[in-house]
Amino acid sequence: MITSLYHQYLAQPTMRSVQSRAAFLPAISTRPSLRRFNRVPNSASRTYNKLQREMDDWMASAALRRAVEGPRRSARVNAETEGSGKAAPVSLVLGGDGFCGWPTALHLSENGHKVIIVDNLLRRKIDEELGTQSLTPISSPQERVAAWKEISGKDIEFIEMDVSGPLSDVMDLIGKYKPDNIIHFAEIRAAPYSMKTPANKAETVRNNLIGVHNVLISMLEHVPDAHLIHLGTMGVYGYGTVDGAIPEGYVNVCMGSKEMEIVAPYHPGSVYHTTKCLDNVLFNFYVKNDQLRITDLHQGIVWGVETPETARDPRLVNRLDVDSDYGTVLNRFAVQSALGLDITPYGTGGQTRAFINIADTARCIRIATENPPDHGERVKIFNQVAESHRVRDLAMMMEKLSPEGSKVTMIPNPRNEKSENELDVINQNFRSFGWDPVLLDQGKAQELVDTIVKYKDRLIVNNLNPTSFWGKKQEEACTKTESPIMA
Repeated sequence: MITSLYHQYLAQPTMRSVQSRAAFLPAISTRPSLRRFNRVPNSASRTYNKLQREMDDWMASAALRRAVEGPRRSARVNAETEGSGKAAPVSLVLGGDGFCGWPTALHLSENGHKVIIVDNLLRRKIDEELGTQSLTPISSPQERVAAWKEISGKDIEFIEMDVSGPLSDVMDLIGKYKPDNIIHFAEIRAAPYSMKTPANKAETVRNNLIGVHNVLISMLEHVPDAHLIHLGTMGVYGYGTVDGAIPEGYVNVCMGSKEMEIVAPYHPGSVYHTTKCLDNVLFNFYVKNDQLRITDLHQGIVWGVETPETARDPRLVNRLDVDSDYGTVLNRFAVQSALGLDITPYGTGGQTRAFINIADTARCIRIATENPPDHGERVKIFNQVAESHRVRDLAMMMEKLSPEGSKVTMIPNPRNEKSENELDVINQNFRSFGWDPVLLDQGKAQELVDTIVKYKDRLIVNNLNPTSFWGKKQEEACTKTESPIMA
């Protein structure tokens, strides 16, 4: 449909006005919610060709959209704020030293925002606690922002502070900087880590909920017109719990004789995911009661390491976690493939999950800053995902790419989850703003493997095996089965 519309556009030379050309845009910007990737292992090559055709079609559509609408707002932000006397938007990036926060801070800075990173460095402390480290050698926050100033000429301020600490500290922070945008990454983000011990469960709830609530109270007191953008997770919906496509946050229901729209039911799969559900409950209260402006981004699993900004200098490199607690599944498989280790899906590997590239995480945050909800508008919920993949299909792709002959070896699942599930997700909100995501293909996966090879000497191999379990049953199954990791 997209191709035919685009060719219709090209075939009509009489359509010279912007108004006429714009009539094609709604259809061009409509795309099926998610493309199924490699559902049948033997169809990999056909799937790659299909993905390539889709990407070509979308690049053509993007070119048409730019021709009709002009440059996207990010380009205009720089043009408007540089040399115009107009103040740059002030964006607080909470948790800006982390895997998603750091590249987002750079991307916003590059696109005309005045950025202040706030981070208590908890993620670095957890590395020490777990006896692991980022596979990439990351610089200190101070070295990072100094390098960015040297490379880009742009300032990013770094403040070491815990937003889940005293409320007065957060109130003072918000009152001092009076941000236009508050980007909230400052939560314990790993499902396995949140399930590791009773203390981990308690700290995940305390850290995540108190931090969010401190920010909400401080916004209401000092910047009620600001926009809070919260990084949530697709895991709030659960997997295999919906008959049909997962909606973007809201569903229509009939209660008695009354039809109404409600927040989609939660089905969290860990303590971490549960805190994200509770965050959303707080958001809905403060929007209803105080008309705060809030966007909640339900993000898929992130893959990749670098973004255009982090790739500009080795001192800007993003962190890459590959341990069993914090390593995302595709990055973990890529490391195993690159280094000749067994590629280890859990259970049958039949879990289907939503994915997004790390560079698109930053782009989506920037798009969200440019499209805030109005006062009184409900919490905006976007499904921040690009595509879905079955875990064992990803493992087999990485097996083919392994320079060291890695093999796929299933190991017992430390989680309490369905062994197989389908997944369809609606992601039209970001599409409507012109987002054209990076999709995973064999070439992108090869780039990831090649990047990892550069840092192979930093790998701590023993941390690849699961050490966090959802219950006694899972722990017994995992501990009585020796998990091979060397190919």
